[in-house]
Amino acid sequence: MAKPLGDNMPKERKEAFKKLNIDPSDRIILSLDGGGMRGILTIQLLKKLEEVAGIPCYDLADMVAGTSTGGIIAGLVVRGFTAAEIEVKYDALIKEVFHKRPIGNRFINPPQFSKKRYRELLKDIIGSELTLEQACAIKDLDLMITSRDMSAAEETFFTAFKQADGSYHGTYKEVLLRAVMESTMSAPTYFYPLERFVDGGVTTHNNPSLGAFIEATSYSTPKEDGKRKPAAYKLPNVTVYSFGTGATQRFIKPTRTLNPKGNDIKFWLDWLINETSEDASSVQENTFRSLMINNSVRYKRYQISLDPTALKKLPNTDELDVKIYGSKWLWDLDEKSLAKIDMANLTHYPLMKIIGRQMGQYIMESKNAFKEDLVNVNDNDQLVTFSGDVTRIRTQMSSSEWLDKFPA
Repeated sequence: MAKPLGDNMPKERKEAFKKLNIDPSDRIILSLDGGGMRGILTIQLLKKLEEVAGIPCYDLADMVAGTSTGGIIAGLVVRGFTAAEIEVKYDALIKEVFHKRPIGNRFINPPQFSKKRYRELLKDIIGSELTLEQACAIKDLDLMITSRDMSAAEETFFTAFKQADGSYHGTYKEVLLRAVMESTMSAPTYFYPLERFVDGGVTTHNNPSLGAFIEATSYSTPKEDGKRKPAAYKLPNVTVYSFGTGATQRFIKPTRTLNPKGNDIKFWLDWLINETSEDASSVQENTFRSLMINNSVRYKRYQISLDPTALKKLPNTDELDVKIYGSKWLWDLDEKSLAKIDMANLTHYPLMKIIGRQMGQYIMESKNAFKEDLVNVNDNDQLVTFSGDVTRIRTQMSSSEWLDKFPA
């Protein structure tokens, strides 16, 4: 059976629901974005969430979903580690994930990194033969980890959902957890594919919250006689906690779009990879927050954009490496420094840990305390910067003279 709800819940879980303003009849889906080494930011938020709840994430949630680095964290959650324990494991794993090949280069001789050491360490942490359903049984959790199947040209959801009789449902419930945790992070040009599988974040599921919600409410039970059994996740009693890894917003000045700085191929490849996942994530957030679905599910999203405007909303701190950033203060970071934060650049790993910790402090000081969706009065993320110029767009796009003169 799924975890008990209402009056049948353990006292500690019932108290956690109350602290977090969660209906005692709700099932909780914990969704974790991809983002390479920036996943350490997510872990800081999970640590703060556990501190508020008073129980580990594996006791709080009913289902955990993850993509790429979020898939790694999700696997560690179902394996039975607390957020603090996950941070220790993650520190070790992330250093081995980005182990450079002797002659590896993303653009000349891809992939840039070898997964050999990561695979060996993951085997030690997870276990050699542990399957998805066996892992889920450890803490009574459901699981979804995403990956892109190049051969079938489709997204694969590796799932395991517990049924009323104690069995598990999922096409790939018997596959190795560590194989899934490798497939989900095999980002093109960074790593070799795992045979047919690459990183689940290359298409629309870098933020896996919508996929997890659909799987839980619609496909978490098998069909019998052409009809699907009722799911344990029933609307409107579903709460989705969605954690980002920091959005690398790239506001390209209108005067630079025809001639971006640096190598053109590198610029456009990085831009496409980043913008595809960020745009897909925004679509999912807007879907959850729209009238179409807003009254059917409680959605709580926590994300920040990595730009000076957003960071200045966080409590300032003097923990930065002066040699790297030119100042020890978080608020002194400029766009140039923040633009260098790449999913694979471990130089900025300590900074992402600091930003995650300060973000957790902001969530508590803003009286949100993980009780509500982190949005402003316009239903936009409080910590995500938006940039535009309506006046300029209206003027230029209304002018035939401007359009005819612009390079074609």
